[in-house]
Amino acid sequence: MSEQLKAIVLAAGKGTRLRTEGIELPKVLREAADRPLLSYVLEGLSFLPPEDITLVVGYEGEKVTAAFPGYPKVYQCPQLGTGHAVQCAESAFKGFGGHILICNGDMPLLPRSAYEKLVREHLEQGNACTLMAGVTEEPLPYGRILRDEEGGFLRIVEDRDCTEEERKIRELNTGDYIFDAAQLWRALTTLRPDNAQGEYYITDAPSWLRKQGEKVGVCAACTAEDMIGVNDVEQLRQVEEIIKRRRGEG
Repeated sequence: MSEQLKAIVLAAGKGTRLRTEGIELPKVLREAADRPLLSYVLEGLSFLPPEDITLVVGYEGEKVTAAFPGYPKVYQCPQLGTGHAVQCAESAFKGFGGHILICNGDMPLLPRSAYEKLVREHLEQGNACTLMAGVTEEPLPYGRILRDEEGGFLRIVEDRDCTEEERKIRELNTGDYIFDAAQLWRALTTLRPDNAQGEYYITDAPSWLRKQGEKVGVCAACTAEDMIGVNDVEQLRQVEEIIKRRRGEG
């Protein structure tokens, strides 16, 4: 796409709920259909060269580094949330004045076309930030997208912080974003751990930018199936079945 586009992939998670089978691997190295979860995400980002995709690693990061040579790496230690993960990557983007795509390393079903649509809408609309959304009836533990009276983006409420009414909202944040780089680093300085997890959420950045009068968009780039991530063994099996079906193996 554009030479003014780079990406950050969040790949620092331990994957505690995936450790019931005695497999000691970082979450993004767990395999679905004989490939690490992270490999599918990087395939979806294949419109960018590896040197423009920075991996944020943490738990047993050396294993991720060994499995995916050729990609810049930064370490998140300790792990204090998604906003903190992106803050850890800032040093790798000094002097970069373009746009930064932020993705999750444990969401192997998102196709390249979804990332490309997110980037395209962001650039066409001239947004400071654009986030990817999807509508699903599946009880995924994702943030809900709240909209204002005109239907525009208002804010994201994380699943753990939702009221009963907010949890009924079916338009979910996938956790994939694209930011104007300068606006991203500006917004990250404002993050505070005022939430149930006591973490720094990247989800607070879009709403802060909106309050500053910046344009924030929501891109419906994915299907309900595309947005399924891997947090436990059951989801890993579900994702594997979908990958095999898409390949014509199921």
